[in-house]
Amino acid sequence: MRSLTVSLLTALILSMGLFGLATTLVVADQPAVSQPGLELDGPIPLYNPPKKLTPRARVGGGLRGADGDDPVLEALVPDHVGLTFKKTPILNWFLSKPTTYPLKFTISDIGATKPLHEGLIPTPVLAGIQSLDLNDWNITLEPDVQYRWYVSAIRDSEAPSKDIVVGGMIERCEFNECLVLRPILTCDRQSVPWNAKSGFWYDAMACLCELINVNPSDQSLRRDRAALLNQIGLSGVAQWDLQSIQTPAR
Repeated sequence: MRSLTVSLLTALILSMGLFGLATTLVVADQPAVSQPGLELDGPIPLYNPPKKLTPRARVGGGLRGADGDDPVLEALVPDHVGLTFKKTPILNWFLSKPTTYPLKFTISDIGATKPLHEGLIPTPVLAGIQSLDLNDWNITLEPDVQYRWYVSAIRDSEAPSKDIVVGGMIERCEFNECLVLRPILTCDRQSVPWNAKSGFWYDAMACLCELINVNPSDQSLRRDRAALLNQIGLSGVAQWDLQSIQTPAR
């Protein structure tokens, strides 16, 4: 009788172990259940600058706050020649607050004596990140030519030295000659990190700004833009961008 009881207990223990093992295997074989928002909160884009850097290519900037009368301007560019694969790229810059100062846009081939274009641009109604589409002026960049561009706030038309000037440098690079990685020509979530990784700063940033304009409350897009700005030393604008994230309605 005692041996029968021991046998029954042993069988019971083994059966429990087997059931537990079977349960574990079933759970492990199930696909992971994605949590809401994880698809949008993936790895941040990482900018891979070109190997040949030109130091001190960024002009002006330094976000000092907006407590004074003057606005703060910042060109959203790295402090070296940034690359684009587009003939007519979009340039982005930052304005800390609305202003009544006239604004001027200038772009020049660094090997030329006269600007490729110089003229007034509309003054933004709202503070924040702004865009300049070279296609609006029929400006086409030649490959392998470096250009300087500026946005100037004219404080005194009689004293140009008082202008608030920011800007950077840009070069159009034929992607089959410039870098190993090829750009993604369309603008979507996948193209931003890929083009940043490929070294095409202007195209990654322009696409990200376009996506944010369409989806201003998308927190992941704002964080991606702030991450890219932090990577090139524009922490002040990055902080502003994070603070501008709209809290989703509950």
